Amino acid sequence: MMIMSDKKNEHTELINKLYTTFQNLDGRGMMACYHKDAYFKDEVFELHGRKEVAGMWMMLTQRAKDFHLEYKNVEASEESGSVDWEATYLFSKTGRKVHNKIHGEFEFKDGLIIKHIDTFDFWKWSRMALGFPGLLLGWSGFLRRKVQDEAMSNLKKSL
Repeated sequence: MMIMSDKKNEHTELINKLYTTFQNLDGRGMMACYHKDAYFKDEVFELHGRKEVAGMWMMLTQRAKDFHLEYKNVEASEESGSVDWEATYLFSKTGRKVHNKIHGEFEFKDGLIIKHIDTFDFWKWSRMALGFPGLLLGWSGFLRRKVQDEAMSNLKKSL
């Protein structure tokens, strides 16, 4: 008798594992969810390979202050999946409280995440994280590039 693998269920469990370990600020547990050739993109980062992706999660979980995460609407098939999640935390640079609502999309390979795209409203995030400068410039490419450059610089220092 041949037993068929239920990829949909495995991938749903993988997404649940990613966000459960994130809730526990367990960067190493998160790293185990990604394929060695993983790609990650959001409004701040664009990362290639598990080393960079894991480095980002390690950096973010280690710096997290007053952190709370909830997730819902986990869906997965053999090829792809999605989740809606919300994080509340103090932004380390300013100490301002952020409540970010994010939608994640995934692709899978070999039972792991090969592609992860998170989308959120950068202008809304920048107003919460940066205050008045975010309100004035959060819509601009200038501020987005500045935040991206600083985040990548911090990541490279932590790798």
